Amino acid sequence: MMKIALAVVILTISFLFSGFFRPDTGRSGRQNQDLFIDSALSRASIQYKVLIKQVPPEVMPRSYDAVNDLLLTSDTRWWTSGFYPGTLLYLYEYSGDTALLNEAGKRLAILEKEKHYTGNHDLGFMIFCSFGNALRITGNALYKEIILTAAESLSTRYRPAVRAIQSWEAGAHFHCPVIIDNMMNLELLCWASENGGNPRYWEIAVTHANTTLANHFRNDNSSWHVVDYDPLTGDVIRKMTWQGLADSSAWARGQSWGLYGFTMMYRFTRDPAYLEKAQSIAKFCLSHHNIPDNLIPFWDYDAPASPGTLHDASSAAIMASALIELSEYVRQKESRSYIDAARKILVSLSSAEYTAVPGTNGGFILRHSVGALPFNNEIDVPLTYADYYYVEALMRFKKNNDKRINEKKHK
Repeated sequence: MMKIALAVVILTISFLFSGFFRPDTGRSGRQNQDLFIDSALSRASIQYKVLIKQVPPEVMPRSYDAVNDLLLTSDTRWWTSGFYPGTLLYLYEYSGDTALLNEAGKRLAILEKEKHYTGNHDLGFMIFCSFGNALRITGNALYKEIILTAAESLSTRYRPAVRAIQSWEAGAHFHCPVIIDNMMNLELLCWASENGGNPRYWEIAVTHANTTLANHFRNDNSSWHVVDYDPLTGDVIRKMTWQGLADSSAWARGQSWGLYGFTMMYRFTRDPAYLEKAQSIAKFCLSHHNIPDNLIPFWDYDAPASPGTLHDASSAAIMASALIELSEYVRQKESRSYIDAARKILVSLSSAEYTAVPGTNGGFILRHSVGALPFNNEIDVPLTYADYYYVEALMRFKKNNDKRINEKKHK
């Protein structure tokens, strides 16, 4: 405990007085800024060791209520349940700290039962962000079987008439809803199909992506949040929002889900239509008239650009991670622009405005995320998926940077 407390003090001092967060000042400035990655990952590792001590054994952390100093948790069936162990695994991969790995193992043990869940589309978030990282990092073959089982469970939600995976159950508001978030869960199906699972998983993922491509996007390459279909005919009934400002608006996190999802689908398929859509979404986000200078979007791109409008750190973190991967698939000039945008986002998120002082924020890393503002739910709070995609983006940026350095050395 003394070592953790001392580390928190040291990191707090470095956080408050660090020079890593100065504005970009050209090539040398960018090289200096890249040093902030290790500082940010080290600080995140310490912060999650604070969080570890707050979380009860049979639940997952979800958010933090600062007013009441209360950790908000969920059961393992909640859609965010995979992000906490996933973040722990990324931080273990960076730091080698076995305390993080051990905690991840405990959380994977209570999460495993959700491999059979068929109640909605979120198994990719729940299982692949957690067990996918666990398999990649540890090589434990048992995790592969869990992932394959989860892929089969997710495949049961495919609706042939709609040519898509149904996101939520039908009810008073929907007949067969498909949300843009669902693009993220296709990674589970593609990976499973390539690693011993049913080839049908691949067909489902590609068909779903193509249906989304056809029906989810406006002419300006922004996306609707929800497209509701007739489950018998596959006809579109309505295009709308659920968590955004209005049916006609561009809900920020939805745009990031689409960017990430089509970038990921290009990784698996090399279909140029997916790459083109990812680049079009990136252009929409980065050149939008309402995007702030720090590239942390408002919770909805169409929300008023006023001092009282909330920014969403989770949307920014997802976008940064997606842009880093997208940079690998395009020409050098475009690649550089995506990396520079991702760097700017990560510098912003790693600043005192968005990153919590170690030991505060309930143990979460980032501040200022927005869950579902129209429902007054999770407003301007830390969120477990914001932390996950932030850490993933930091790790991706570090690997990208290390690769470029090695390439220069061998020229």
